Amino acid sequence: MSITSRIDHHETLMRRMADRNGADLDLALQSGIVSPGEVRAAVLSCTGCTQPDDCQRRLEQGKGGLPDYCRNAEMIDQVRTIIDGAD
Repeated sequence: MSITSRIDHHETLMRRMADRNGADLDLALQSGIVSPGEVRAAVLSCTGCTQPDDCQRRLEQGKGGLPDYCRNAEMIDQVRTIIDGAD
């Protein structure tokens, strides 16, 4: 897998995991909750994950919650909390 493909794959996983857990990253970007640089950093952090296959399975099985190994769990939780508070 090329580095570009790997980054794209992990970005997809991260965004799906965020969406699954109530953290709309696009809304967070538009409203300034997170910056484009913070999202890029989160994607790069995700590429260092040792369990992307398990993450993919969890998403395919519809499991909610963030796995213990998620490198972006704190950011996803913070975005969700802020967005939930804005409703």
